[in-house]
Amino acid sequence: MAANVYASATEDGGGEESGQWANSAAATIDCPDVGSELTDVPEGARGDVDNELAALDRQTAEAYQRLQNSAQAQQQDGGFAENAIMNPLKEKRAATIERIAIAIDRVGDRPEGLDSLASCTLRETGNDDGGDQGDGDQNGDGAGQDQGDQQGQDGQQSQNGQQGQQGQQGNGGQAGNGPVAADFADITSVQPGGQGGAQGQNASRGSFTTACGVNANGVFNSDNVIVAPGVSNGAHHFHDYVGNQANNAFASDEDLAAAETSCANQDDKSSYFWPVLRLQNGTVEQDANSPGGGIEGNAGEIVTPKQVTMTFVGSPKGEVAEMPRLLRIITGDAKAFVNGPANANASWSCTGFEDRQLKDKYPLCPDGSDVVRTFKFQSCWDGRNIDSANHRTHVAFAAADGSCPGGFRAIPQLVQRIVYDVDAPSLQDGGRTTPLFAVDSFPEQVHKPITDHGDFINVFDEGLMREMVDCINEGRECDAADLGGDQGGGGDQGQDQEQPGGDQGDGGDQNQGDGQDQGQDQGQDQDQGQDQGQDQEPPGDQEGQNQDQDKGQGQNQGEDGDVGEPTDKADTPKTLASPKATQRERDKDAGQSGGDGKDDEAADQTPAGNIPSAAGAGQAGSQDSEGSTGSQSAAGDLADTGAEMWPAALGGVLALCGVVLLRRVRRGAIR
Repeated sequence: MAANVYASATEDGGGEESGQWANSAAATIDCPDVGSELTDVPEGARGDVDNELAALDRQTAEAYQRLQNSAQAQQQDGGFAENAIMNPLKEKRAATIERIAIAIDRVGDRPEGLDSLASCTLRETGNDDGGDQGDGDQNGDGAGQDQGDQQGQDGQQSQNGQQGQQGQQGNGGQAGNGPVAADFADITSVQPGGQGGAQGQNASRGSFTTACGVNANGVFNSDNVIVAPGVSNGAHHFHDYVGNQANNAFASDEDLAAAETSCANQDDKSSYFWPVLRLQNGTVEQDANSPGGGIEGNAGEIVTPKQVTMTFVGSPKGEVAEMPRLLRIITGDAKAFVNGPANANASWSCTGFEDRQLKDKYPLCPDGSDVVRTFKFQSCWDGRNIDSANHRTHVAFAAADGSCPGGFRAIPQLVQRIVYDVDAPSLQDGGRTTPLFAVDSFPEQVHKPITDHGDFINVFDEGLMREMVDCINEGRECDAADLGGDQGGGGDQGQDQEQPGGDQGDGGDQNQGDGQDQGQDQGQDQDQGQDQGQDQEPPGDQEGQNQDQDKGQGQNQGEDGDVGEPTDKADTPKTLASPKATQRERDKDAGQSGGDGKDDEAADQTPAGNIPSAAGAGQAGSQDSEGSTGSQSAAGDLADTGAEMWPAALGGVLALCGVVLLRRVRRGAIR
């Protein structure tokens, strides 16, 4: 692999190299992934093992922070990194790994060979001069990750390599922790890829789309209830959440089942979450001083997506079966920069160019084109388990021909498409003019695009799941909002509720309404993006789901303390909301009043509690159709009232004339 350099602090000259790397923000810590090796953990040991695995992540994050903060000491002492950081880290990991082995041994067979995973190495990141980035020569297709239609970005460094670290020190508070110019590639320089394998005669060709908003109400936390249940800040980076509004580290299955949902169809209480995208513009977010946020190198302005589409599609080989309730799926690898591409599943592109996919680069999109993240989840299930010890082996990707591994059955494949209205950064000055952007990551993963990942927990009502499967197997295109179930408002109707399935086909990069996402020009998402202020009325009313208290602050959920500002309870995970998750500086100028809920007109046009970001509100305010709709409504009421008054007034005049005439007739008769 290009520049995939590993260097141990114990190698000849390792101490000096370690100091040089850290001093130039060019080193990270590469630790073996213990969790991926634990494919069989007895149920009785899972809780203890999960806690210890979270402790390993915390130890690595803390060691990386020390590495970043000790540049001067490393300059003065070439052996500092080895003696003061790497050796203590090895000792801590060895003790933690031993506790994992003991926990498993209590209820099962003691795992062998774990002790060999204690030692970590220092690794070059390429952030010193913007050179090749670790896994930069991968196509990102990993090990059969159903990415056959997403090839072609191999080695796409464009002309962006020479700027490197320039301008990055202090940029967004990340101080060389990435991203750098070499993490980006011009999408127009990427060769188009294939369209995937052909569908067989018995393929299930239908699709099912569910619309759950764009997290306009700002539900964030740095937990991961799948990987680290019961551990606050288990992800060490912040996630966007749509759908289920109760997801945090301490949420039980019962909590998820009883939660509110931001989905248009209230029978979809599933949880969809992914790392937030940030602009490296120096903005101080609410999480700037919080674990998982600025403290761990995840700094800058959180960007609210312009559009999110969740579509479930079928199998090219045959019918799909229902997903089991509470099935957990993780796609991609949050540690792929150091782990390698085996489980990586990132896909980056631009609207109008989605036949071109990047795996280990962020895209530079032309003017008028938006950034797109696409996740294609695993579509084969083992038929027994809703999760597994390493959170992977209970599900699998289909082979190139669409077939599932032996003993697995095909289930609907979730294709998640997230669109952002962000400008191509100015690489020539390190993002000073137009800021760089990056996903949140574990600190030692230095915000590499290959670490992008998505998470899903199935909390569909079983009846709605059956309808999904029927739609897909019968070849129909279905929209959850048009099907049965309570069509209440949910928590986040946000900016994305226009015909959830009509514009995106299967919601992924393979179908943009006509089965070829690439054929659509950039205008496709600009047109769809105008839902930011004018398509926010979900089917039915809002049902008063605590949404009027949000006003752009993301506190509309009232769910177990997982929304709004951090709680004071030490055992409650911090869930921070961003009232300033805007896309562009110019959008701030255009829509400042909408983001904080102070623009009465914008508020009237948006369901209470789902006030968009400043950018979204600005766009909403600029939509003549939306504004005129409100005016016409008011004017129509007055016109209707006037129309009803004319007959009444005429009748009153005629009645008065009749009375006068009758009196005169009576007087004449008396005379």
